[in-house]
Amino acid sequence: MDKWLRNTNVVRIIALAVGILLWVVVHLEDRSIPGGSGAALTEYTISNVAVTPRYDSNQFFVQSIEPPQVVVTLSGKESALKKVSTSGYSVELDLTKVGKGEHVLPLTPVNFPPSVIVKIYPASVKVVLEEKVKKEVPVTINVTGTPATGLKAGQPIIKPNRVIVTMPSSRVDDTDSVRADVSVDKAQTAVSKQVRLVAYDKNGKVIEGAAIDPPVVDVEVPITSPFTTVPLQLKLAGETARGFSVASITKSTDKVTAYGPQEVVDKMEFYEGPAINLQDLKETKDLTLDIPLKNKITQVEPSKVDVRIEVVPSVYKTLEGISFSIVGQNDLYDTKVLVPETGKLNVTVEGAPAVLDKLKPEDIQAIVDISNLPPGQHELPVTLNLPTFVKKGPQQDFKVTVEISAKQTKVARP
Repeated sequence: MDKWLRNTNVVRIIALAVGILLWVVVHLEDRSIPGGSGAALTEYTISNVAVTPRYDSNQFFVQSIEPPQVVVTLSGKESALKKVSTSGYSVELDLTKVGKGEHVLPLTPVNFPPSVIVKIYPASVKVVLEEKVKKEVPVTINVTGTPATGLKAGQPIIKPNRVIVTMPSSRVDDTDSVRADVSVDKAQTAVSKQVRLVAYDKNGKVIEGAAIDPPVVDVEVPITSPFTTVPLQLKLAGETARGFSVASITKSTDKVTAYGPQEVVDKMEFYEGPAINLQDLKETKDLTLDIPLKNKITQVEPSKVDVRIEVVPSVYKTLEGISFSIVGQNDLYDTKVLVPETGKLNVTVEGAPAVLDKLKPEDIQAIVDISNLPPGQHELPVTLNLPTFVKKGPQQDFKVTVEISAKQTKVARP
């Protein structure tokens, strides 16, 4: 044996035989795989394979793919089929070279081993591709739940409060809102959180294919006492100096928001603000006043009010033929005005020119009270009710004389 191995020709013959043997083994392997001339191919079927579209999702929306799932048949050597990953392959639909509309396009197998023959049934699908458009939409926050006892959820603060929605062009007119839910159940303080937004149509259904920018917003829901917004009323005290009148009073806010118990705010029609002392004013004055807390109100917004009191030199005006009203009459008595005989008064008033220019006799109310008076003649004072910023002129203390008598009863004739 050692002699043979030392013989060069013998070694060459053995090497040639080994090479031929290896060639035969390799070619027999090749003949057993798909595309070769060998036999014994194995076939494997995969059902319900989803069609994966490849497209620019920022510009287009796939409205439909028919059918959305296909059947894939694999042929090849069993060892090769075993190499097919259960999740690594896909069936793709290339939409990168087409625009909006309806198309019939072939499907492409992706990530299958090259040693496996892949057939797709059906080989083509019908696809409808739709363009996307952008629309700015306000954000709506739906506050759910009930805060702790005695508290109330305020208006949500949203940042940003408007977003850009990219959606299929066919859904633009259907878009109703972009919203999210925030729960304030049993909350005692303000609720702050980030929420993800969803676009809804007019039927309350989610708009498929809609992209929201930004997709998440910051929301704060204040938790406060019950509140109401009512007119702010200022209380006037005193009168300006003689010869001067108030032309106008303006304030920085006409309304305030008052916080307090529910039963209090429910009954509130206005809020009585700070008192303004007009006593002996001779010139225009600017004030900044605190709005006081009253009647169990715990907070008022705003808490201050700027007031401008415009004071000008007075003018005088006489209004003639002002009727007066008699109040407190007894049904059993008649009342007759003796003085003045006309039953009317001429009243001189003082005020700012702009105020008196608009003043009419019917704006002044003259009242005589005869409540609880016995029959006879009585001289009584006249009370004048004047509009705001209007004062009585000098020597305008009026008196009237009335006669009260029992009504005469008619006697029926026999």
